[in-house]
Amino acid sequence: MDWKIPFNRTYLAGPEMHNVMDVAKEGRIGSDGKYTEACGRFLEDRYGIHRVLMVPSCTSALEIAADLCGIEPGDEVVMPSYTFVSTANAFVRLGAKPVFVDIRSDTMNIDESLLEAAITERTKAICPVHYAGVACDMDVIMAVAENRGLMVVEDAAQGLEAKWKGLPLGTIGQLGALSFHDTKNIACGEGGALCINDARLAESAEIVRDKGTNRQRFLRGQTDKYTWIAVGSSHVPSEISAAYLSGQFSAIDEIQALRMSVYGRYRNLLANLADRGLLSLPAVPQDCEQNAHMFYIVLNDREPRDGLMKHLNDNGIGAVFHYIPLHSSPMGERYGYRAEDLPVTEEYSGRLLRLPFFCELTEGQQDEIVKEIEIFFGG
Repeated sequence: MDWKIPFNRTYLAGPEMHNVMDVAKEGRIGSDGKYTEACGRFLEDRYGIHRVLMVPSCTSALEIAADLCGIEPGDEVVMPSYTFVSTANAFVRLGAKPVFVDIRSDTMNIDESLLEAAITERTKAICPVHYAGVACDMDVIMAVAENRGLMVVEDAAQGLEAKWKGLPLGTIGQLGALSFHDTKNIACGEGGALCINDARLAESAEIVRDKGTNRQRFLRGQTDKYTWIAVGSSHVPSEISAAYLSGQFSAIDEIQALRMSVYGRYRNLLANLADRGLLSLPAVPQDCEQNAHMFYIVLNDREPRDGLMKHLNDNGIGAVFHYIPLHSSPMGERYGYRAEDLPVTEEYSGRLLRLPFFCELTEGQQDEIVKEIEIFFGG
């Protein structure tokens, strides 16, 4: 559909195409060139991460993380059901069972008070998902994990630039996964990063990432040849993607300022409808510093959510719902879950509506979006 106001549009900061042409002219478009290295160093320096490995997607980062957790058939991994399928797939592919935990109604994040009850002797890891760039309660999650001897893999796909008590998301658990997908604040079409916060995992992560070989040690001159060391896969990104991403990183403060402005204006424009009890706005707990990843509203029931989405779409405005909860999917049913098992997830996933959100969304476009919402509710 040719949207009058699209749901998303990637911001072109300026240096991206210059960087891509630089790579093309050099004729080195493979992996782990100067731009891939620069992107990794940028993330390490900006967020204080021990080691960052650039990968083709957040899915790749999660898959490497699952390997590093030592997942084996029969293990269990605790996670929310309200997430993208990659969160579960990363562990399921190794034979683990996803143990879905209900979410909090305020942040749509995993309900940390339910973690203990979800853990069994087969639990190997906890995978919290920071929804909409608002942090889960990482104090509770890390304390539970430490007491039970569990790994924590942060799915921070939406969390770049967001913080929990001043700590960047993706840097708190032993491992974190970031996304640079087309819909993210900083994007290169498809891209990701694995944040390695436990130094003991760095060398193993390199091996898994690079087809199970010690190629990275060879490139650093630490061995005179490289060979097959362990099971791995091809998780190295294209240098072209990294070149584009490097251009985005150079404008990260500009991009974030633009997004925060759009986010804040949405809150102001919709405050009256929220005060009238017609919808709810995103909640950001005191200890969380959100990153303006998205803007969503929560309607009072599924019927008005679906009706408003149709009204906006019919008027050329690209509003969308988000995840179908994994526990109520065909795969979730194969693990024995029913829709009613996670009532908060089921309820709020059916009431949430995402509004168009991108850097260059104009004030006039925002005014038009909110006007159509007001028209739906009768003016």
